[in-house]
Amino acid sequence: MDVDEKYFSNITTRERAIFEGAISMGALFHQFVGTPVNKHSKESLERSMEESLKLQPAIEDVQVEIRFDKLEESMTEFDYTSLTGDMLDVKIFTKVDTVKAIIRIEFIEELNYPLMYVEKIEE
Repeated sequence: MDVDEKYFSNITTRERAIFEGAISMGALFHQFVGTPVNKHSKESLERSMEESLKLQPAIEDVQVEIRFDKLEESMTEFDYTSLTGDMLDVKIFTKVDTVKAIIRIEFIEELNYPLMYVEKIEE
């Protein structure tokens, strides 16, 4: 079966590159927010998030940073906290045919919100 022809022929390659990154970003956010984390587990959680998303179609690379400043602000007396959206700075790099997209989430101070957006498209 030609999956591209059957399920994606109704959208452009550009739209597909954005779709693949955006659906992966949504999966990352909803899968990992709430995960227990501290300064000792931060790096392994970042790598786990990256490696799991790289398995999905059209994902070329993933860069995850859990902001240490936001992590420190949220620490409890039990030496851990739960991961929140404002701690995430993530870039997902997709490629479909010759189109590349970067989908990002980062905490925007002016909005007081972890915003997901299309950072760049290369055709």
